[in-house]
Amino acid sequence: MLLSFENVSLTIGTSGILADIDMTVAPGESVCLVGPSGCGKTSLLRLAAGVVEASSGTVNNRFGATGVVFQDPRLLPWHRTLENIALGLKSRGVGRRERLARARALASKVGLEDSHDCFPHELSGGMQQRVALARALAIEADILLLDEPFSALDVGLRAEGQDLVERLVVDQGMSALIVTHDLTEALRLAHRVVVVSGHPGRVVFEHCVGTPFHQRSPAWLYEQAGHLLRQEVVRKSFLFQRTSERMS
Repeated sequence: MLLSFENVSLTIGTSGILADIDMTVAPGESVCLVGPSGCGKTSLLRLAAGVVEASSGTVNNRFGATGVVFQDPRLLPWHRTLENIALGLKSRGVGRRERLARARALASKVGLEDSHDCFPHELSGGMQQRVALARALAIEADILLLDEPFSALDVGLRAEGQDLVERLVVDQGMSALIVTHDLTEALRLAHRVVVVSGHPGRVVFEHCVGTPFHQRSPAWLYEQAGHLLRQEVVRKSFLFQRTSERMS
């Protein structure tokens, strides 16, 4: 199983979104995409999910099932926790008793064993994201596509979400392709950090993270982030991001 982008470009209308992308995600590998807003990171996830097609080049997703988690949990407000988790199973024709049983097991896995009957508005932002993650896992996904799933959360809830994704990657050997603007988050969750920049977006830098996950302390994360930002191409990408944010 493998996710690969081979010389992939994406154009929408007259706008070039991505150009000449060559990238892979191997079984059990977590790859984090970082870079300025508007450089095409989310478009890479959409290509991987098959939501859009490349204008040129080839995208091959050979994983059996792909789960997607967005920045907005996108839960159905009239459904309770278990029903939201089981939505994908329902669409696949799994019977109610079986899909709810699977949803209960997944709710426990993500720390929601006491929230089975809650509606989304009764859950914190972090708990809603756990529901969205459990929903992606319910279809027995081999790879998770995560689009800034923790960016709207406060520091404590964000750390909880990162803990959960780390356990899935480390303990269960899941593959993941994660979009984030936070370099320390990327260093915490990735086997490999890929910097995308420019208009259209191109891969401008890659960094393999060899340090074991359990040794990635906060001090180590900040030290490594500083090391990466001393690389000219990385620094320029993040300076471009801050300039764009000031102008918007």
